[in-house]
Amino acid sequence: MNILTFLLRSFLMFFVALFFIRILGNGNFSKMTSYKFVTYMFIALIAALTSANVISNLIFGIIALAVWTLLALALDYLCIKSKIMHDLFIGKETILIKDGKVLEDNLSKIRATGKDLLGELRSKNAFSLADVEFAVMEATGELNVLLKSDKKPLTAHDLQRKIAPASKPQAVILDGEIKDDALGAVNLSREWLNTELEKIGVISENVFIGQVDSSGALYLDLYDDNIQIPQNNLKELLYANIQKSKADLTSFTLDTNDEKAKAMYSRNAEKLKKMLDKLEPYLLR
Repeated sequence: MNILTFLLRSFLMFFVALFFIRILGNGNFSKMTSYKFVTYMFIALIAALTSANVISNLIFGIIALAVWTLLALALDYLCIKSKIMHDLFIGKETILIKDGKVLEDNLSKIRATGKDLLGELRSKNAFSLADVEFAVMEATGELNVLLKSDKKPLTAHDLQRKIAPASKPQAVILDGEIKDDALGAVNLSREWLNTELEKIGVISENVFIGQVDSSGALYLDLYDDNIQIPQNNLKELLYANIQKSKADLTSFTLDTNDEKAKAMYSRNAEKLKKMLDKLEPYLLR
């Protein structure tokens, strides 16, 4: 086989193998089932052997790839429809810690030691075994951990505080180029962006990445890391100013003897308080 034939076969088999892999679907290799992993390896092996002319018949090589792909898809379908097939080919989860107690028998079933368990727990930021309420090893080999109630981090729900919903940040500048479609996605214009850049004292050509979050705050990463960008604290300043105005109105209420003025100050202070309650999730998140 001459070099030109080898290159042509390799070029063809690369795209054929890629086609069948795409049919199998994208997935995380760290969470891949064993039979799916074997299928990927077989596709790579057959493609390599066909490219090198070890499998001389090109059609036979492609048929072999198709057969393995169809078998993998059929097995996927059976595992979805049948729990028995699912447990047989994919496996079942194994509980390793329950009610804070390590289940040594289950640990031995997956051929893991206590040291292995501690290492997996550390990878989930559970450095103390005493903090863990429940841990299960999934069929893919991934360990999922539930911390004890008093060890879980506080959330806004726990504090009974409302948090404004956040949408996907938009990259409005990439490699110094302004992206008008990203600006449009957050209802902003190129004029707004240029104004914000002027405030900071940079031009778009010096920006590696510029990103706008759901609240309209602009974050910039410059090519020159030695340039310090002033922190965007506009929302915090706005909240502080409204709070100060409310405090001033409350103070005026206490200082004046005029009943009409006292009622006016008190009424406006209450309006500002209601405004702060509504704006707080957006300005202080």
